[in-house]
Amino acid sequence: MPRPLRVAIVGAGPAGIYAADALLKSEVAADPGVSIDLFERMPAPFGLIRYGVAPDHPRIKGIITALHQVLDKPQIRLFGNVDYPTDLNLDDLRAFYDAVIFSTGAMADRALSIPGIDLDGSYGAADFVSWYDGHPDVPRTWPLEAEKVAVLGVGNVALDVARILAKTADELLPTEIPPNVYDGLKANKAVEIHVFGRRGPAQAKFSPMELRELDHSPNIEVIVDPEDIDYDEGSIETRRGNKQADMVAKTLENWAIRDVGDRPHKLYLHFFESPAEILGEDGKVVGLRTERTALDGTGNVKGTGVFKDWDVTAVYRAVGYLSEKLPKLPWDEESGTVPDEGGRVVEDGGTHLQSTYVTGWIRRGPVGLIGHTKGDANETVANLLDDFANGRLHTPSAPEPEAVDAFLAERNVRFTTWDGWYKLDAAERALGEPQGRERVKIVEREDMLRESGA
Repeated sequence: MPRPLRVAIVGAGPAGIYAADALLKSEVAADPGVSIDLFERMPAPFGLIRYGVAPDHPRIKGIITALHQVLDKPQIRLFGNVDYPTDLNLDDLRAFYDAVIFSTGAMADRALSIPGIDLDGSYGAADFVSWYDGHPDVPRTWPLEAEKVAVLGVGNVALDVARILAKTADELLPTEIPPNVYDGLKANKAVEIHVFGRRGPAQAKFSPMELRELDHSPNIEVIVDPEDIDYDEGSIETRRGNKQADMVAKTLENWAIRDVGDRPHKLYLHFFESPAEILGEDGKVVGLRTERTALDGTGNVKGTGVFKDWDVTAVYRAVGYLSEKLPKLPWDEESGTVPDEGGRVVEDGGTHLQSTYVTGWIRRGPVGLIGHTKGDANETVANLLDDFANGRLHTPSAPEPEAVDAFLAERNVRFTTWDGWYKLDAAERALGEPQGRERVKIVEREDMLRESGA
C-alpha cells in the first residue's frame, strides 16, 4: 500500500498554514494521502498574526479561527520551538520528507540609508511591533521618553506604530497586551506624532479601514495640512483605477478641510516630505530634516531643494519588513527573497532545487494583505503536486513520522505541539478572565514552553 506524501512546512504563520490547507484540499490528500509537519521557531503558531498585528486589531486576529480549523486536522502535526537551521537543516528535512515548503515570513526592518539612522532614538518599526506584541526574543522594556515623535512611511505598519504611540495605555488595556507592555505604555510621554510620506495622498499604502480607525480614538486628533492634498495626472489615474486609493484620498481630504479639535494627542499625517537626515546631538536624536517633494505628472515625485527641520526626539522607520536569509537556499539580496518560479526554488543556473518550495513573504517580499498569501500558497502547492505526479520529487530515507520525533529527542530539542497550543491558549485566557479580558499574552519563552507542556 503506498504511503502518504510527506511534506515539511517551515514556518507556521498564515502562509504555511494556507499551504497545508491547499495540500489537504488536493486530490492527493484522498489518495495516497498527505502527512504534513509544520515547524515553527516560536513556541506558538500563527506567526505575524500573533507577533505582527497590533493588539487593538482583534478583527484581523479573527483569522486565527480559520487557521485553527486547518491545524485541527489529523494529517497535520505542529513542532513549535524548533529553529531552522539550528535544530534541523535542509539535509535533515530531506531525510524525512518528499518535499519541503519554506514560509518563514519577514520580521526584520528594511534598512533606510540616511544620515543619523543609527542615532539613539532612531528605531525600526518591526522591533517596536515585536515589543508591544509580546515577542519573547526582544527586550521587555521600550524607551518612550520622547514627547514628539516621527514615523517614516505611509503603510499600515506606520499607522499601527503611530496609533499605539498616540493612544493611552488604558485604551489598550482591554486587549491582550502583557503587563510589561501596559506598564511601558503607561509611562509613554508622546503627545505629538508626525507621520511622513515621500509622495502624495493618492500614493499612500494605507488600507481605508486602518486609516479611518485612527480617528476613532477619543484621545487622538488627526490633522492633515490642506496644502498636502495634491494630485497630478498619474495620481488621478491611480484614483480612477484603484478603489482603495480613492477611498484613502477622500478620507484625507475630509480631514484636511475640517477644524482641528481638542483631543489631547495630535497625530499629523504629512505628505510630500522625503526624509533626508535624522539630526543628532551627543549621539541622540534631536530632530528630523525632510526635503519637500513635488509631483512630476506620473504620480512619482522629485525633490524641490526646500528642506525643513522638525522638532522630534524619536524616529521610527516603517519602510518595510525584510526576511532573514535561509541557509542552503539561494538568496536575492536586493529583494530579500528566495528566487523562485511558481513557488519552486530556483538555483543560480536556473534549475529547480529538487523538492524545495517557498510561499508567502519569503517568496514575494513583504507586500500584500493576508488574502494574497492564500493565492500564493495555492500556486506553490499546485506545482509541488505537479512535481509529485510526474515523479520529480526525491525519496526520503526515513519517511515514517516517528523518525522526526526520535531525531528531535536525540538532539534534546524541547518542542511544543498543537495540543500544547490549546494548553497555552487556555492559560492566556485564564490570565485575562479576572480582568474581563479575552486573554493576556504570555511573553517569556520558558513560561510558554511550561504552559504548553513541553
